[in-house]
Amino acid sequence: MLPITVFIVFILLIDIYTYKGLRTLLKKPVSPAVTVLFKTAFWLVPLMLFASVAYLLYFRPEGPDTRVFNGHLYIIAFTMLFYLPKLVFIFFHLIEDIVFVSESAVLSVKSFFSKSRSRKIRGPRRSFLSRIGIVIAIIPFLAVIHGVAIGRFDFQVIEKELEFEALPPAFDGFRIVHISDLHLGSFHGYKDQVRQAVEIINRLEPDMIVFTGDLVNNFTSEADAFVGILAGLEASYGKYSILGNHDYGDYHQWASEADKVQNMNDMLVIQEKMGFRLLMNEWDSIVINGDKIAVIGVENWGEPPFPQYGDLEKAMQGTEEFSLRLLLTHDPSHWDAEVLNQTGIELTLAGHTHGMQVGIENSLIRWSPSKLKYPRWGGLYEETGQFLYVNRGLGYVAFPGRIGMPPEITVIELRTFSEDKKALPEENWMVRE
Repeated sequence: MLPITVFIVFILLIDIYTYKGLRTLLKKPVSPAVTVLFKTAFWLVPLMLFASVAYLLYFRPEGPDTRVFNGHLYIIAFTMLFYLPKLVFIFFHLIEDIVFVSESAVLSVKSFFSKSRSRKIRGPRRSFLSRIGIVIAIIPFLAVIHGVAIGRFDFQVIEKELEFEALPPAFDGFRIVHISDLHLGSFHGYKDQVRQAVEIINRLEPDMIVFTGDLVNNFTSEADAFVGILAGLEASYGKYSILGNHDYGDYHQWASEADKVQNMNDMLVIQEKMGFRLLMNEWDSIVINGDKIAVIGVENWGEPPFPQYGDLEKAMQGTEEFSLRLLLTHDPSHWDAEVLNQTGIELTLAGHTHGMQVGIENSLIRWSPSKLKYPRWGGLYEETGQFLYVNRGLGYVAFPGRIGMPPEITVIELRTFSEDKKALPEENWMVRE
């Protein structure tokens, strides 16, 4: 109950101060009906929020139920929709209050020491900052609406061309489609959107499809309704997958350990039904005209509190003969911890961060709050000839939307190293979008 109590107190403090600020702006007398309408509309928002939280706490069904998790998602969306704008307004109104109190204090001091003993001890209130706050608060309000209604299904294709000296000739032009973090429980009621993503991927004509974890939110059963759709993914040389931190059922209090084990067994079965070769600290080879590369997959490995089931040393055993190795790992933190400068793995693909589903990416700015925890939160990274690509995720979790961070389908085309590009700066020849 402590987190719930803190949440309620925090929300009420925001509402009380916001209400006080709005009342300050409404200086002109209004009719009693308008006053009642304003008060009702304002306080109905926290009332609906608290009622929703109470419903999920006390009336939720027992056992795995996607509706409960999705209920949490929409409570988060509702909270962001109304309280991000309120926080913006509060910021400006607080500055206004500080200025008002400071000026009033100065006048009080002057009045005390003045011979005239002026009665004016309060300065004029300037409400322009609060008015600016209301205008700016519209931005996060509209951003959340767009992120929920449009942004979460605005699938984007990002293409990268990478060159490797060690790439076998038969793999020149080999196209890998990389997807991650489907979180299928969040897509219940939106099967057509998942089908649309599959159609986009198939039109890209991939040679291989790789999925870097988090198929579901908590329960394998979340994927049941999507097996047929995802089985329709087509790739000439196969589909490979690994597990993410959400796929183990670690975030649910199971009635028994046997139930959790069964959930994992179901995960193994459903991956096979979808046509994925699930790599659990192991590897497989892709062979074209006698040339071959290794595809290595590890179980989830993350910085605490995320589990570290991955065993890279075990997964790599027997891959020394391959001139190029591709590693699938869910958490990009794994690359810095165990891959970079410690193995000869040329290309690593990861996901997990979602780019926090919020950010700004353009020619001038590339930022996401995800960067506060993950230095390598999205896109392509290269050091000492080793590459990491972090997919921003195809699905969503926590917040049922995406703001400036669209769901991503990545196409990575492998190319043999061109001698005529050696004279160019590294960023020009190593990576081309």
